[in-house]
Amino acid sequence: MFALKFASLFILAYLIGSFPTGALVGKIFFHKDIRKYGSGNIGTTNTFRVLGPVAGIIVFLVDFFKGTIATLLPVLFHLGPHYLYLCLIFGLAAILGHAFPIFLNFKGGKAVATSAGFLLGYNVHFFLICAVIFFPILFITSMVSLTSLISVVLIFIASFFFHDLALSIISGLLIILIYWSHRSNIVRLKHHQENMVPFGLYYWYYKKHH
Repeated sequence: MFALKFASLFILAYLIGSFPTGALVGKIFFHKDIRKYGSGNIGTTNTFRVLGPVAGIIVFLVDFFKGTIATLLPVLFHLGPHYLYLCLIFGLAAILGHAFPIFLNFKGGKAVATSAGFLLGYNVHFFLICAVIFFPILFITSMVSLTSLISVVLIFIASFFFHDLALSIISGLLIILIYWSHRSNIVRLKHHQENMVPFGLYYWYYKKHH
């Protein structure tokens, strides 16, 4: 019984993660395939850039809470006393679903928002620490990609202070996933061609000197 319930909810977590928010918002409300514009990514940053702030905020919120809802499935469905570890597994399933969605031929987003939602669902205090790490770096660099690449390493280090081996393992896996999904961004960063958000120290410095 447990095995069947676990398998069913694991698949559900993956499907929740696979929900192609950016692609649907673009197609339904803007009649655009967001994969053909900007960076071609279906996530928050490209949605902001291509479809505007309202669409970007909607995509961020849905992608964020995909991670939270999937992570909390073991709690919502009373999957047993070891639900915390199951939350980690189900959260990872949602993150993989976002990165490799079955609805888009397994070509999805970079899973930053969904990963953040997973962290909120698993441990609120750890999520707050991650936010304290992420947003100041974003303000300094003015680049979501660079911020994500730096933050995910610092978040992995921060996980050791929680003495939760499973959390540290998942955080380590997130480093691999985030770096893999940001391959094209890393190339652009090396050539100083990465897109910036319209705020932050580096953005203001760049605007002043160009």
